Amino acid sequence: MKLATKPVTLGLIVGNRDFFPAHLCNSGRATVLKVLEEEGFKVVALSPEEARYGSIESLEEARKCADLFRKHREEIDGVLVTLPNFGDERAIANALRWAELGVPVLIHAFPDDAANMTIKDRRDSFCGKMSACNNLRQYGIKYSLTSLHTVDPTSAAFRTDLQRFAATCRVVRGMKFARIGAIGARPQAFNTVRFSEKLLEHSGITVETLDLSEVFGRVEKLDNGAAEVKAKLQAIDGYIPTKGIPADALMKMAKLGAVIDGWMGERNLQASAIQCWTSMEEYFGVVPCTVMSMMSNGLMPSACETDIAGTVAMMALAYASGKPSAIVDWNNNYGEDPDKAVIFHCSNLPKDIFVDQPTNVISADDIPVMDYQEIIAGTVGRDNTYGTVVGRVKGDPFTYLRVSTDDLNGKVIAYVGEGTVTNDPLKTFGGYGVVHVPKLQKLLTYICENGYEHHVAMNLAEVAAPVHEALTKYLGWATYHHGVQD
Repeated sequence: MKLATKPVTLGLIVGNRDFFPAHLCNSGRATVLKVLEEEGFKVVALSPEEARYGSIESLEEARKCADLFRKHREEIDGVLVTLPNFGDERAIANALRWAELGVPVLIHAFPDDAANMTIKDRRDSFCGKMSACNNLRQYGIKYSLTSLHTVDPTSAAFRTDLQRFAATCRVVRGMKFARIGAIGARPQAFNTVRFSEKLLEHSGITVETLDLSEVFGRVEKLDNGAAEVKAKLQAIDGYIPTKGIPADALMKMAKLGAVIDGWMGERNLQASAIQCWTSMEEYFGVVPCTVMSMMSNGLMPSACETDIAGTVAMMALAYASGKPSAIVDWNNNYGEDPDKAVIFHCSNLPKDIFVDQPTNVISADDIPVMDYQEIIAGTVGRDNTYGTVVGRVKGDPFTYLRVSTDDLNGKVIAYVGEGTVTNDPLKTFGGYGVVHVPKLQKLLTYICENGYEHHVAMNLAEVAAPVHEALTKYLGWATYHHGVQD
């Protein structure tokens, strides 16, 4: 998922209107360009040679802007409309309509200085922003707003707005034309992970399938000394402590990883969901957890039990944050605290979310290691379940997200929110943590009443707001934002 870390490119529209001081567009454009550069954005914008001060007001300037954006359509992830003065709402709306980008749009207005409100320097961007938004709504163009109605572009508030908007752009960019691999069938006992391929396809998300028999067949043809197998074995050894894990189990993991990597590369896939319980263990002899953990840690999310909708949620969070996502169970209550719960998986959690530094470690065995899957081992035997990545999730703020397909009503739905992973004492197995979520009981009621799955994606970043905006406003998915829509 290179798109998760690729710099965001913004098309810049500088609005102008002849009744107001045009020189403000010159200085305003320069200021905004400087801030965008400082914040790590790439920019596509009209030059002062192509339009007065590089701003747009006339029909001709709007057309020039649209033509420029169309030439860079494959690069532009979003558009920033900035209003150094009132701005011409028609030029802004026309430029966006004619460009046909279909990307998020952020509307920004400069603040006036109450001590400098003469005809020479008064902006009236406060008012112009409303007119611009009115026209965009008429044109059917979706747009986002800054947290303050008018805001100094050099301020911390605007820089925060930009980074939030960048996260929204990355999610929208990533979900467009996303390709996910479904490896194996849905486990018989997991009706909960059923989903509609057609609804996801309608949103631009394609699912490619590969049967486990094909995976095992490809593994069988691989020689132990094959370059890709040796490379994967070395990568596994460098990824997680493997003390006590049998050599033949590690070789099986390496071959499995090599086959999956090869297939995903062939099919241009950015994420996956894999059948595990219990076909992988009975007929192959390891769990796929380490292979999946490594993919997720490399920003190629991988979910358990062919939970494709769960993978979609993992992708959205990874695109927003640029950090690895995990898939976990809302698993248990934590004592008597109604706002705390235990999260858990067997696990395939990416290693970067585990405790890893002395300041994060509660006890020595919190540090992630490879182990066997204790639950499945009771059915298929310990020797067939090596490959889990076990440890404790480190204490940090996090965002949770669940995406689901509502097949009965023909739509994609989701819920999102934020909480904190705590350091409350807990000793168990697998990958686990204790979380605090404000109004957790209300969230759990919402999950149950709306028939959501017990799986949820999590990411150690605070990105609920941009993810919610991306899913709701730009992808058209009905998304509940817990703690905000209460």
